[in-house]
Amino acid sequence: MADGTVEHAVQVERINRVGWVILDRPGQINAINSTLRREAVQALELLDNDPDVGVIAIRGAGERGFCAGADIKAQSDATSLPALRNNMTPGWIEILDRVRKPVIAAIHGYCLGGGLEISMACDIRVAAPNAVFGLPETGLGLIPGGGGTQRLPRIVGLGRALDLLLTGDRIDAAEALRIGLVSRLAVSNEGLIDEVQALAERIAAKPANATAYAKEAARDGLELDLRAGLKLEKDLFVLLMSTGDRKEAAAAFKEKRPPVFTGR
Repeated sequence: MADGTVEHAVQVERINRVGWVILDRPGQINAINSTLRREAVQALELLDNDPDVGVIAIRGAGERGFCAGADIKAQSDATSLPALRNNMTPGWIEILDRVRKPVIAAIHGYCLGGGLEISMACDIRVAAPNAVFGLPETGLGLIPGGGGTQRLPRIVGLGRALDLLLTGDRIDAAEALRIGLVSRLAVSNEGLIDEVQALAERIAAKPANATAYAKEAARDGLELDLRAGLKLEKDLFVLLMSTGDRKEAAAAFKEKRPPVFTGR
């Protein structure tokens, strides 16, 4: 900009022990460009390494939606296939697979294409009643390139995933809840952020190591056979037995008082 001000596509807020990643291109319904990709990764790494943050939440700025997908103009500006590949920064959404803390997507309005792919990489998805979901890529002569073909069948099953992938149809929040694409519906559009904040604070109040290990066991177990998954679960269970928070929880239960967790 002429005055030297730097335009950001992502904002970070901390409220109590919840760190918010806010996709902040409301004029473009938070469409994904190279700046948003880079800053989203930086924000997630920052909050995951912040000891004062227990849960991360992601939302989109503005009234129109969570994220409308890739910025088509940014893609069309690429002058060659290598330039397009570099512009897409392949694999950037996979940062969410490396975040140890729970990540909640607070979804309102349009959640399409890459926006839906971001939300599917989160651990919990909460939708406002006005949320709309879809993967329109095949209608554009493409397929989802941010994990959509892989995460969607794992979340809703192959049959429902192929229906959405091949038709490009949009579904509303009620249908997304019915098929398991989201796990919760907010009572109102206006109350979405407050409801997600309350949910995040409830999770953040629990022992951090137990929360991280529960996430690790469930996520990593999906890639293992049952025997290996059960072994992973037992190993993590045993590690937690020696933690200070586990001992504090037992003592608090015995003494009939609220536990005071320290993250150790």
